Amino acid sequence: MTTYAVIDDRNQQYRVAPGDRIRIHYRNDAEEGASLTFDKVCCVGGDSGAAGRVGTPHVAGATVAAKVVRQVKGPKLYIGKFRRRKNYQKRSGFRAKYTEVQIESING
Repeated sequence: MTTYAVIDDRNQQYRVAPGDRIRIHYRNDAEEGASLTFDKVCCVGGDSGAAGRVGTPHVAGATVAAKVVRQVKGPKLYIGKFRRRKNYQKRSGFRAKYTEVQIESING
């Protein structure tokens, strides 16, 4: 029984287990309810007694199935620019978009 895996999604790694919800970088092609498959699995671990498998760089034949829950926006971040003695102040904001997925199963 596989209890956790480390997946690589666009050069960002996540430690996941079945039932977990994670936020990955925004995917504009994924709609709510769609299924995703992560095939770049770096590590697969089992129960406390079983040994895990580490890939070089990925575990062959291992996949993680996930379902898209929703597309969300992150918290607003404020960027401030300031030049002393020049009467220059600038403030702008940014909100990153994320795709929230729920891990369904780990195969391999």
